Parts: sequence; C-alpha cells; structure tokens
Amino acid sequence: MDSKLLMYKILLADLESLRVIMNDGLSSIPADCLHVCIDVTGAYSAQNTELNISLTAVGLLWTTTDFIAKGLLYGLKEENGTGSGILDVQSTSKQMEDVNREEEAANSMNGFSDQAPLINVVDRDKLLFSVFSLLQKLGADGRPEVRNSAVRTLFQTLGSHGHKLSKSMWEDCLWNYVFPTLERASHMAATSSKDEWQGKELGTRGGKAVHMLIHHSRNTAQKQWDETLVLVMGGIARLLRSFFPFLRSLRNFWSGWESLLLSVKSSILHGSKEVSLAAINCLQSTVISHSPKGNLPMDYLKSVLEVYELVLQSSKNYGGNAASKVKQEILHGLGELYVQAQGMFDNGMYTRLLVVVHTAFKQDSTTNNNFEAEFGHVPPLQRTVLEILPLLHPAGHLSSMWSLFLGEILQYLPISDSSLQSAEDKPEKTSTGHHVHGSNKMIKHQMPDSSSANTEDPSLSSGTMASIPGYLLAEKLVPVLVDLFLQAPALEKCTIFPEIVRGLARCMTTRRDSPEGSLWRLAVEGFNRVLVDDTSKLTATRGSDQIIGKPSRIRLWKEVADVYEIFLLGYCGRALPPNSLSTSTLAADESLEMNVLDILGDKILKSQIDAPPDILQRLVSTLDRCASRTCSLPVETVELMPSHCSRFSLACLQKLFLLSSCNDEICGWNLARSEVSKISIMILLTRCDYILKKFLIDENELGDRRFPAARLDEVIFVLEGLARLVVHSDTVSVLPLHPYLKGGLAKENGDKRPHLFILFQSFCELVISRERKVRELVQVLLKFISTELALEKIKLAS
Repeated sequence: MDSKLLMYKILLADLESLRVIMNDGLSSIPADCLHVCIDVTGAYSAQNTELNISLTAVGLLWTTTDFIAKGLLYGLKEENGTGSGILDVQSTSKQMEDVNREEEAANSMNGFSDQAPLINVVDRDKLLFSVFSLLQKLGADGRPEVRNSAVRTLFQTLGSHGHKLSKSMWEDCLWNYVFPTLERASHMAATSSKDEWQGKELGTRGGKAVHMLIHHSRNTAQKQWDETLVLVMGGIARLLRSFFPFLRSLRNFWSGWESLLLSVKSSILHGSKEVSLAAINCLQSTVISHSPKGNLPMDYLKSVLEVYELVLQSSKNYGGNAASKVKQEILHGLGELYVQAQGMFDNGMYTRLLVVVHTAFKQDSTTNNNFEAEFGHVPPLQRTVLEILPLLHPAGHLSSMWSLFLGEILQYLPISDSSLQSAEDKPEKTSTGHHVHGSNKMIKHQMPDSSSANTEDPSLSSGTMASIPGYLLAEKLVPVLVDLFLQAPALEKCTIFPEIVRGLARCMTTRRDSPEGSLWRLAVEGFNRVLVDDTSKLTATRGSDQIIGKPSRIRLWKEVADVYEIFLLGYCGRALPPNSLSTSTLAADESLEMNVLDILGDKILKSQIDAPPDILQRLVSTLDRCASRTCSLPVETVELMPSHCSRFSLACLQKLFLLSSCNDEICGWNLARSEVSKISIMILLTRCDYILKKFLIDENELGDRRFPAARLDEVIFVLEGLARLVVHSDTVSVLPLHPYLKGGLAKENGDKRPHLFILFQSFCELVISRERKVRELVQVLLKFISTELALEKIKLAS
C-alpha cells in the first residue's frame, strides 16, 4: 500500500495530472488513497504563487465532496472479496438504486437518521471532514477570490448533500465549520482596514505610475470582507431554509441560533448596506419558509421579532440612504412575517408588531419632516409603511385588535392645532339656537347663522396643521384607511367609527389651507363611502338582534353631524378668490359638493338610520342653513355672488323639499323616514315663508330696478316646489293648523297639500308682485288651497 501512496503522490505533483485524476479518475482510486488526493488539492489551494491555481484547486474540492457524498454513501465494497476497498459504482448500480429508495422513504418518514445505515460511514465522514476543514481554513485566506470560492463551496456542499449527513456529522459541521466561519467573517469585516487600495501597477505614463482600476465597492480590505460575510450569511440562510426542522433537533442548537442572532443584529446595525440586507434575509427566509408549514416554534418567531424591534429602535442613531434602505427591508420583512405566521400571533405579539412599525415611522417623520417640501414626494420609509399596512390587518382570531390597528393609522393623518381642540364634548349654541356638538379630539367650530352664511368665519379654519405627517402621505393613506375600515367586523367597526369620522374630518378641513390639493377631496370621498356602507348594512340588518350598543351609535351620529356642519357650512358653496382654481377644477369640486348633498339627503336621511331625533334635527338644519345663503344676502350684493354658490343653495333647498315629500315613497315609508319628514316640513315652511316675505320687501325697495336673477330664480323655485309638494299623513299631523281648519279639509281630497295653508298670507301678498311668473304661480297655489277646502263644490243660491 505504501507503493500505491508513493505512486499517487508522484502523479499528483503535477496540477494537470491532479485535474485529470480528480475529475475523471476518482472512481478508480483506492479508498485509502483518497485522503492523499484531498491533501494535495488543499496544498494547491493554499499556495500563493498563482491565483488561478488556487481557484482551480477549490473547484476540485467541490468535485471531491460531490463524489464522496454521492458515491461513498452507497458503500465502499471489497472487490471480489480481495479487500482492495476500491469503489465500484458501476457494478453496484442496482444496489445504489435500492438503497436510494430506502433512504428516501426513511427521510420522508423520519427526516434524518442518526447514523447512515451503510458500511464505511466512518471513512466517509473522515473524508468529508478533511474537505470541510480545508475549506474552512481557505475561508480565512487573504485573497478575496479564494476565500469567497471556498465559502461558496462549503455551503453548496452542505446544502446539496446535507440530507445525507447524520446528526453527529451535522453537529460537528455547525460547531466546527459553519458558526466559526460566520464568527471569523464577522470579526474581519468589523476590524479590517478601511484604507483604500491602489490597483496593481501596470506601467508608467509621463513619468507617473499607472495602476489598475479597482471598483469602489472592493477598494478596501473591509469591503472585501463584507463581500465574504454576505456569502456566509447567504450560505447559512440556505441551510436554514432547507434543514431548519432537522437542525432544530440537534443538541444546543438554540445557543447556536442565539449566536446567529447576535451576528445578525451586529451586521444590520454596523455593517454595510449589502451586509445588512444579507443578515435580514438570513432570518426572513427562515421565517417565510417554515412558518406556513408550522415548523417554526413560537420562541424562534419571537426572537426574530425582537431582533427587528431592537434594530429599528437603535437605528435612530444612524441615518443615510443605506440605513433607510435597511429599515425599508425590515418593514417589508415584518409585513411578510406577519402574513406567513399570523396564526401564531396573539394580542400581545400583534400589539408589539404595531409598536415596532409605529416606532420606525415616527423616527423617520422626525428626521424627514421637510422631505415632502424639498423633494415633492413621500419619504421612502413612509411609502414602505403604506405598502405593508394592508398586510398587517388583524387576522380572524385577532378581531379585537382592529380598533388598535386603525387607531395607529389615524395617528399618521394631519393633526389640528391644539388651540382649536375642545377638552370636553359640550354642545355650543349658535345664534340660531342650534347646538354644535364637539368632541375631545375634534376641532370645535362656531357656526355662522343664516344672516351671515356667506361670511367667512375664522373659526372654521382647519388650524395650523402639524408638519408631521404631511399632506402627501395623508393623500395616499386615506384610501388605504377607508378600505381597511370597511373590512373590519361590525362590532369593532362601530367602536372605532367615531375616530375614523373625526380623522377624515381633519383631512376634509384642509380645503381651507390647500384648496387645490387632493387630500380634502379624497377624505370627502372616503367619508361618503363609510357612511353609505354603514347605512346600507344598518338597513339590511334592521329588525335583527343588535350587538352594537346604543351609546356607541349616538356618539357616532354626533360626530357625523359635526362633520356635516363643519364642512357644508364652512367649506361648500363658498365664493372663492378670482382665478384661484381652473374651470375644470371648479366644476369637479362643485360636483363633489353636490355628491355630499346627495349622500346626506338621499342615502342617509331617507334610510332607516338609528340617529336620535336631535341629530336628525341638526342634519336637516344644516341643509336649511346652507339653503339660506341666497335669500340672506342684501339685495344689492346678490349679483356679486358666483353662480355656483346660488346653485349650491338651491340644491340644499331642493333636498328639504324631497325630505318633506312622500311622492313615490309610500312603500318605503318607515319610522325614521317619518321622523325626518316631520322635522323637514317645519324647517322647510319656515324657510319658504322667509324667502317669500323677503322677496316682497326687496321688490318694494328696488322699485323699478331689475330684480336680481338669483333671487328671482329662488322665489320661482320655492313656488314651484310648493306646488309639487305632497306630504304624508304622518307629516300633516305636525303642521300648526287651527282645529277648525283641519275639520274643514275635504276628506275625499287626495292631493294632500295642507302645508299651503301655513303660507296662505304670503301668497295673498304676492298676488300684486310685478313679476308675471310669480303671480301666475301664486294663482296656481291659491287654486290648490281652494281644492283642499273643496270650495269648488259650493253652489251659490240663485
């Protein structure tokens, strides 16, 4: 046997002979000579004369491990009983197939075996450890190309053939090769020189040396060790993805996991961007691969979450683009972690997750408070938070967390100046006698009365908005917030509903400061969506057992009434500075305002809502006060009012007519609708009486001068509306008619226009109006009154 060893040493003295033997002749080499091949290959790898020789030798080590793992696994067989120990792969092909099938069946049932059931396992292990030892030593080589190639080969070998290794071999690999390689690479990356290198001198030009260019990412020893550390992290990530359930069963693996976490934390906090991202991926890939399969115990999941939390809390001490990218990657990782492992989250862990995200957002807002103004877009990390928010909504078993989740999102919306916030939810009376209900977190506004409806009230301003967060972020956040809120369970939705309305209201009031912006428009659309959704579901569940408490619903409707009073009275149908907005924008804004009226008048007040009577009174009164703007202006200034203002006023007046009427709604009449109709009819008749009397006064004052078109259109609109108005019998009961008059009404009359009696005196005064159209309409109304009294049936005695 000594002669054989000598012969192979002689053959291996030449690199080309070594390549031939290692590539094509391994199956013919005696088993006890393989270690010689490995030692010689290792010597070639470690030589410092020629880089390519070392790289070639490292490649041959991969070939050797591949051969050992694939060939020796199936047994070193004594050829013909002579004891030569030659590996005869071809003669044992059938045996190999049988063993392979048995091994696969065993692996599928038990994962990994403590000891491979084949012969010469000890020889195989010794050979593999020899190669692993060489590769680990080469992983510390001063030449980056050699050590990186060795690191790749080590982890590729373990990744490709790890399922063929026993538990004892894996334990040796982890503690003797894998973790030491990580520790060394981490240490060298942290302590190596940062001095920039010059490339190899190529010659001279003009008496000056010319050096080979080195890319800036590799021009220091530290940067090159960073590259090695990235490879090590990637290799460990591959092992954890492939073998984590098995590795977890090894002795003391938890201590190895903890050492890995320490390296990951250090790499994220102190490493380069590439190292940080590789460290994050090392943990993230493990969670993503094994959480859905149930192979990740709770302790491991918590440890990963703790690492992310610690890193984000500590990251306030450093900044820059690289740090921002790392934070973004962690946030993406948190979103993906929760999606894959949400079944493992309890209320405590979920709360912790939200706190981590909020901490990252808050730190970024503090350091980038002028980012939007300088660059015109949302900071990258805040965009990342927006991206992951839809992923973080509570799972089914965490339904009680919806209020907390949505409450966290509301903190990202603009906040109002504290000087405009009320500490108590106390109603305030306006000069018209209406109550304005506030809230402990909502802007409190003093509403203008009818006589000054077109005058800007400073108290309606949204106040000084905090610079953090900005409008651009809120513009992107509002649709996300509304979508998530609509997904919440009914009970949790009711709990957070008032805060959602209040948050949207804050955004709606930004119209004062930024009328050309999109935030207030998006907030209005979101406000309409949540109210329509609530109203439709309330109508659909009417009569079923109510799981939502009445106090919560009353609180909600108070907030809704506040928003309508603030927005409709303070921001809609108002005169704007000349040329402040383009024609198309003005048209779009007017359409949006009309849509708000339609939602309030047609979707809410006509539905079976559970709002208390005082809230219904406030909502209808809000429409009335918006409808009063045209008639409240002095006749000399009416013509100065823009046309869209008068259109808005008439639209509000029309809603009052529709709410008071029962035309084509007999089948849909209900208790809530009846209550609204009773409130509306009295407010409408009071407003109509005011408009008609004011018309007579202004007409006398103008004399022969032309009456303003807007005021004339308003009067005609009122008279035509009164002629078409038909009220329900329930509504008639609230009209202040004299008992004698009620008894004189024709019982068989089907028109049901007793409301005209309330305005009879005004009609009589209008018969002498100079406007022909007004006189004609008054005559029609007087005929309707005679019909109600059945006067046409009275026969005079001849």
